[in-house]
Amino acid sequence: MEQDDVAMQAVRSLMDGLGRRNVLRAAAALGAAGAIGGHLLRPEPAAAATVAGNAEAAGNAAMPILQPGTGRVRGAYLTSSPETVKWGYLPNRTTPPVLTVPSGGVVTIDTVSHEGIMEDQGRDPDTYFGDHGVPRDHVLNDARAIARSSLTHDFANDGPHVVTGPVSVTGARPGDVLKVEVLELQMRVPYGVVSSRHGLGALPGEYPESIVHDPQSAPYLTTFDNISVFTPLEHQQGAWHGVMPAAGHTVAFPLAPFMGLMGVATDTNKPMNSVPPNLGGGNLDIKRLGAGSTLYLPVQVPGALFFAGDPHFVQGDGEVALTALEASLRGTFRLTVIKPGGAAPQIAFSYPFAETADHWIPFGLSDPNAQLNDHPDTSLDDAMKTAVRNAITFLHQETGMAKAVAYAYLSAAADFQVSQVVDQTKGVHALIRKADFGRRHHQ
Repeated sequence: MEQDDVAMQAVRSLMDGLGRRNVLRAAAALGAAGAIGGHLLRPEPAAAATVAGNAEAAGNAAMPILQPGTGRVRGAYLTSSPETVKWGYLPNRTTPPVLTVPSGGVVTIDTVSHEGIMEDQGRDPDTYFGDHGVPRDHVLNDARAIARSSLTHDFANDGPHVVTGPVSVTGARPGDVLKVEVLELQMRVPYGVVSSRHGLGALPGEYPESIVHDPQSAPYLTTFDNISVFTPLEHQQGAWHGVMPAAGHTVAFPLAPFMGLMGVATDTNKPMNSVPPNLGGGNLDIKRLGAGSTLYLPVQVPGALFFAGDPHFVQGDGEVALTALEASLRGTFRLTVIKPGGAAPQIAFSYPFAETADHWIPFGLSDPNAQLNDHPDTSLDDAMKTAVRNAITFLHQETGMAKAVAYAYLSAAADFQVSQVVDQTKGVHALIRKADFGRRHHQ
């Protein structure tokens, strides 16, 4: 047997007896690291770094910890608690609102990332994050309360997301559009997690399955042989970056926070798993929906019943491993009801749509009704086709462009990007430059 195989067998024996989160401490206490191949039990530099250590390395830059009730808040304020969240499911028409705001009202929502409280991470954020050097007072109180609560969560079948809300918007009726302006996104902690889990992600059955016996994977293994890469932040060149290890040095990448999950309730009494996006939005995972963006959602139930969750510090298009850099955000939103014929793109009355200062963003989902039928469509090709159709329709309706010219323009000048391939229902979005039309905002 090769040396690494012997070492890995020893690691697994320790893990079976002591638990994965205690194996590093146990190995050190027993002097086992040298005997079983210390390189297996020694996390690489970024994994071993503490949040405090990273702050020192970054010139003592410190990010304030946004515990519930602290820091800057605008408008109505909604915290995440066992009473105001659903774990793994979206609100539907039967869900009572936890807050009501007027049309045009501003609401600030403290969202909580599911990473660090999932069952394969022990459903214990103090221990999970503490084992990565996070001081206890840097663990969010609301994450701790949700993890310790009696909320039921089936790891195998429920969605992972902590969904906060819903918020009822006065005057919203089916047939309207809810205009969601993302005014501000504040990072609540200086760390996050990227996870891949068996049977999920862009390479199900291949990753992480093929690498769980790789000695380099040992520091990142969680229960059920899933993988979670704890990712601290460092302040570099005036901005926060995520930091990951790479062969004796570190790789730092810029952040671009956005809310992965924003939506309105579906008109059904059926439980709606939080993973597949739908016509009401939900888990869209479109990285362009950061501060300054606007999301338009077709209202399906009275009050709209807006919700938010799945906060991300940054995500690559595709979100291939399964998750983005998941971490808790405080989001501030303006929620405005748009009546038919009002100042919203016509397509937004039947399909989610977004815009930024620079782009119009039509969406395409492989099957926006996946949870309401027996044979959901997971084809990325179908998501692409829908995004193209919606982009043509948008240009024809809003600019008067002939459909033949719109199709030609999209082929010559627009970009179609894969939003995500990991949420069962696949997503594609288009980027149409407003500057090409002499505009910067939807009229």
